[in-house]
Formats: sequence, C-alpha cells, structure tokens
Amino acid sequence: MIVQLLLCLALAYLTWSLAAMEINYQRASSMGIPLVRLPVDPINIIWILLEPTLWRLLDHLPVDWGTFGRYSRRGWHFHDKAKSHLQYGPAWALVSPRDIYVYVADPDAIHDIFMRRGDFQRPSKMYKLLEVYGPCISTASWTDWPRHRKVLATPFNESIMSFVWKESLKQTREMLQSWISSTESGISSVAKDTRTLSLNVLAATGFNQSYEFRSSSHEESNEASTYRDALQKVLDNAILLMLVPPRILLLPAMPRSWARLGKAAAEFKQYMVHMLDQERSLMDRGEQGTGSLMTSFVRALGTHKKEEATAKAKEDQQFKGLTVDEIFGNIFVINFAGHDTTANTLAFSMLLLAANPEVQDWVGEEVRAYTFNDHSENWDYTQVFSRLKRCRAVLLETLRLYPPILALPKWTNEFPQTLRMGDRTITIPPLTGVMPSLLTVQTHPKYWQDPLHWQPSRWISHSMASVVEHSEKTDLSTRLHQEKLVEHKQSTYFPWSDGPQNCPGAKFAQVEFVAVLACILRDHRVGVIQEPGESADMAAKRALTTTEDCDLELLLRMRNADNVHLECRRV
Repeated sequence: MIVQLLLCLALAYLTWSLAAMEINYQRASSMGIPLVRLPVDPINIIWILLEPTLWRLLDHLPVDWGTFGRYSRRGWHFHDKAKSHLQYGPAWALVSPRDIYVYVADPDAIHDIFMRRGDFQRPSKMYKLLEVYGPCISTASWTDWPRHRKVLATPFNESIMSFVWKESLKQTREMLQSWISSTESGISSVAKDTRTLSLNVLAATGFNQSYEFRSSSHEESNEASTYRDALQKVLDNAILLMLVPPRILLLPAMPRSWARLGKAAAEFKQYMVHMLDQERSLMDRGEQGTGSLMTSFVRALGTHKKEEATAKAKEDQQFKGLTVDEIFGNIFVINFAGHDTTANTLAFSMLLLAANPEVQDWVGEEVRAYTFNDHSENWDYTQVFSRLKRCRAVLLETLRLYPPILALPKWTNEFPQTLRMGDRTITIPPLTGVMPSLLTVQTHPKYWQDPLHWQPSRWISHSMASVVEHSEKTDLSTRLHQEKLVEHKQSTYFPWSDGPQNCPGAKFAQVEFVAVLACILRDHRVGVIQEPGESADMAAKRALTTTEDCDLELLLRMRNADNVHLECRRV
C-alpha cells in the first residue's frame, strides 16, 4: 500500500512538473529566442542534494540523455563554456517547471542588465541559504542592498590595502618555508595551504585576528579551538550548515561529525560576539578602534540603535545601520566569499604555473626588476603593487577561464523588460531569470583569440614573443615601463560582476594575489613532481587535466587537486 502511494505521488509530481514546464514554455515563446526544455529545475533543493549521486548511477546506463544530461548537472556552465551560445545565438532560454532562465552573451546587453539594477534585480530568494547567521548583503532586497554595501565598502580603502599587502607577504614567506622543507613527495596540499593563507589574511585584515601559517602537512585536531579553526570547519562544511541549522546539528541523535560541525558553528558565533564586544569597548572608551571591518560594523550598529530610538517618531525613516544579526550574517558571507574565492584562484594558478614554467620566468623577471635586492619585508605597497602588471595578468587570465562563480543571476521585476541585442530587441516576461553568461563571453572566440588557452601575456600590451624578439634592442627596465594592462571590450570580462552591484572586495583580492605570487616567484619556482615513467611534458599535461576536472558546490574548484604534487625550489 505504501509503495503504491509513493508511486502515485511520484507520478502526480511528474505530471505536474511536465504541465508546469509546458505553461512556462508557452510564456517564454513570446521572446522569439531558442528554448530548451528542462524537466527538473536546477535550483530545486532536492535535486541539488541528489544530483551528484543520481548522475553517478545514470551515467552507467546506455542512454543518451540529450539536453537533460547537458544542462541538469551542477556546474554545467564550466564544461559548456561558449558551446551553447555558439549553437543557439546571443540569447536562449532554459525552461523548467519552476522558472524560465534566459542566458545572454551579448556584451552590450549584459552591461545594460547590470546598469538597470531596478529592472534586473538580484534574486534574493536564491541566496537565502547564505543566511546561516543572519541577513546579509547577498540576500538583501535591491532597495535594502545599498545600506549593506555602504557599511561593507567603507573599510576597503587604500590604507587597509597596505595592511593586506604586508599580511599577504608575511603569510607567503611562512608558507614558502614549509614548501621548501617539504619531503621528496612534495607539497602536501597546495589547495589546502592556499586556503589557510587566504583565511589568515582575511582574519587579520578584516577582524584583527592574527595567526601564523600552518601547513596542511601538520595534523589538525577535529575540535575547533580558535576563531580560525572554527571558521575553517564552518567553511569546509558550508553546504550542510546552510541546509541544516546549527541547533539541529547539536541534537543527541545526530552523527558525531555533524555534532562537531554544530559545535564549531556555535563557537564561531561566540567568537563573533566576542570580537564585536571588544570593538565596542574600544570605541566606547573614545578610541578609534582597530580600523578593521569590525570597526565599520560597530559604527553601523551604533547608527542602528539611534535609528531604533527615533523609529516611532519617523515611521518612514530610511535606515542606514545594521542589526547584530545582520552583522553576523555579513561576517559569515564575507569570510565565505572573500576567502574561498581567492584561495581557489591561487590553487588553480599554482598548477597552471607549474605546467607553464616559462610564465614563471616571465613573472619573476618583472618582480626582480621592481624589488631589486630588497627582502619582501621591505616591499612598499604604494611603490610595488601598481608596477606588477604581469602578476595581475596571471590573476586576470586565471579568472577568465576559472571564475569561482559561474553565474551572476538577475531577475526581471513585476513588469516586462526589453533588452536590445544587436539589431533586434526582445521582451522578457515579468519575474524571469536573466543570466549574463559570464564564462561564455570570457571564452567566446568572437572576443578572445585562442580563447581556451591559458595565456597571461594576452593581458599585457607586449607579448612574451615580442619581448624576446626585442630583448637585444631594448633594456628590460624600458620594456617593463612600456608594458600596460590591456582593457578588453566592455562586459566581455566580469568575474567581479559589473555595474553598481560589483564586488566591493575586488581590490582586496587583487592585492592579496599579487603579493603572494610576487613573493613566491621572485626567487622560487614551482614544478610538478613526475610520477614513475613520466616525462616533464606528461607531468605538465596531467596538471592541466586536473585543472579541467572541476565540480561546483558553491564555488568552482578542482575535484582532485591533491593528486598533483608540486615541489618548490629556490632559483
């Protein structure tokens, strides 16, 4: 009886899904663009949880799953790149039982989408899972978003960038010590080490919590004992924490690993409370505070309390501060977005550089030219960072092919919205998903030469080939001075988003990455440790293959980064 009931429910759900999909298909037909049916919605929570396991089973069946197999997999954008748009044109749509998703790869139209913030809104409903500790900038409505943005953007000024620079250099020096002393088996885990480095930089800069670098080769306790340890465990298990509230994880019937996560989540909140109280005490005594992001949060909390006191008298008051829960929510999302994004990009870059030693020499040449014989402790941010164009070129090129976030979804408001693409205009229905195709335009042959090849020199006004060609005619300092970063066509490159809602931490990420890369490549090189019977070319190819074997949980990352062991040597 129970089996029959379950089968009836499954059949009813399938019937409803197909009927809803056809209704949406008819609604989408008015746009006059290619449409692709998808019988399961890609952001359905149940599907998100089951999809990896289901596809491991379905892939063993001798069945061509067609568009369902192509677009229902998590992270399909990475493997698809520009293929769909080359097949369907600058605009096409996925139609699911729940929603319509319009994909756009026309740069002018994409820029228009980003600039019309009220017409194409950030879909807060899609980010609700990020509210582990409270509302945040990612889940704020389009009218409420500026309030969060102002508080978060205030500390990201040039004075804080100098601190980011120094802390990144310090952490890299400590990481290099552990890398150089690695055994013959190589660096234990480049991916884990770059995560630790990035976490330490963010903790010190944003929250005045300073830690020494700890290599992944050191055994770690399962218990969270510091702010960093608690946060690391929270970030490592972010998806579970977003789906299961911490209070549930701590129930007696929960598995031990879940209980440890619940304990870490609770301890991380206690650390946030403690940091907030410490900062408030400093400022209550008339001191300036630490100057970190927490200082900005305390000021926002003080503003909120004043607003609360006058709210009854001014019911239409536009609030400017943040509540305690909003502060905690933003601390979590800043750590998540600001930490893992940079860490993953560093991990990709290390493997790509190891497979391309000529790029390491190219970057190292620049770093030595601008730092002379100075130890990295003496590198001045204002004098060095802006000159390291080749270092930034490595970052920009890595983000072009391996952006941490593959989609930047927008949603039309309650009115139809027109969008011009080339010589035609389409009308998008109300409450429809509009997806600027980030990876498509960043790998489209119309905008990029040899688009799937990782080539940092494309970002410099002089290619490596021309540098070699003219090396005898022009001295190095003159050539470096003449080099400039290339600016590509508007909205053909936007890993930090675009328009009014672009990422406030873009400069932070650039300064951290450049400092790390410069510190490593000035006097060191990374290489792939060859397996028995493997040539250097085969080892490099294995590293590149690993960078293409990616999955997407919340951010793009390599599936098996630790299968490629790197070594670090002094030159």
